[in-house]
Amino acid sequence: MKVAVVGATGMVGQVMLKVLEERNFPVTELIPVASEKSVGQKISFKGEKYAVVSIEDAVRNKPQIALFSAGGETSKKWAPKFAKSGTFVIDNSSVWRMDPDKKLIVPEINADILEKSDKIIANPNCSTIQLVMVLHPLNQKYNLKRVIVSTYQSVTGTGKAAVDQMNAEMKGDYSVKKVYPHEIFKNALPQCDEFSDEDYTKEEWKLMKEPMKILQDDTFTLSATAVRVPVQGGHSESVNIEFENEFDLNDVRKILSETPGVQLMDEVKSGMYPTPLFAEGKDEVFVGRIRRDPSQLKTLNLWIVADNLRKGAATNAIQIAEHLIEKKIV
Repeated sequence: MKVAVVGATGMVGQVMLKVLEERNFPVTELIPVASEKSVGQKISFKGEKYAVVSIEDAVRNKPQIALFSAGGETSKKWAPKFAKSGTFVIDNSSVWRMDPDKKLIVPEINADILEKSDKIIANPNCSTIQLVMVLHPLNQKYNLKRVIVSTYQSVTGTGKAAVDQMNAEMKGDYSVKKVYPHEIFKNALPQCDEFSDEDYTKEEWKLMKEPMKILQDDTFTLSATAVRVPVQGGHSESVNIEFENEFDLNDVRKILSETPGVQLMDEVKSGMYPTPLFAEGKDEVFVGRIRRDPSQLKTLNLWIVADNLRKGAATNAIQIAEHLIEKKIV
């Protein structure tokens, strides 16, 4: 099983390598891929050193699976070339997500739709993954009508340079190159990614479009506001959900507690609720602060947290790869 990790030196690529090792993924030959300036650099995996290769060499090596986390332009250019050589590409960029010919997969929800012909598989946006992990089981029982989500997103979602900016600002060093249009330390920026149509950011549009495709349900509406906060552990979401059907709070908690990949943390009297610091390094999606919205019938408020580099990116991609192997698709 040859596995290429495209973007192996980046934040998500590094976590992909870690998760592959932790889950004992059946890698017989690792092919770490990065930009030309990183070619020859050594990557550690399972106690061995592997030299970073160029993306051209990786295509020629014909891996069975290629995990992509190298940005949209790289995915757009190179994913089809890998696919043409027979490789299954699992891509973490936004390039293929809304392509009608590509599947957008969260394994716990819709991995069963994958087939041998799916050579390029899209990994959803990090904020979308944790949201739909909670929406899916509730939709099955109560039918979603409208969802309003406000995110509190970690700087790790922007990459290493963003973490460097925050850490420098924490030390009083404001000479570091800014990734964000404003200081991030002691601040909150209502802008994740670039502004796009109707003054929503690209991140907000991802949140408003991707869930319908994953859930295969376009009967509900969704509105999003995405905010960057000076946090490193994971993304948090405040979610208001209006259902078509009435619900019971105890049933909601029971449904979520029994959902694979979701962990209920909802004991407010003892201070138990999810935080990004708690979620860091973990693969579960954590949910708490579950309560009725007193302003509107059939409406629920809750709080969702997950490590955006793991379940929001690397772990979800590797779970897709595991499904391909389990179902003998690859």
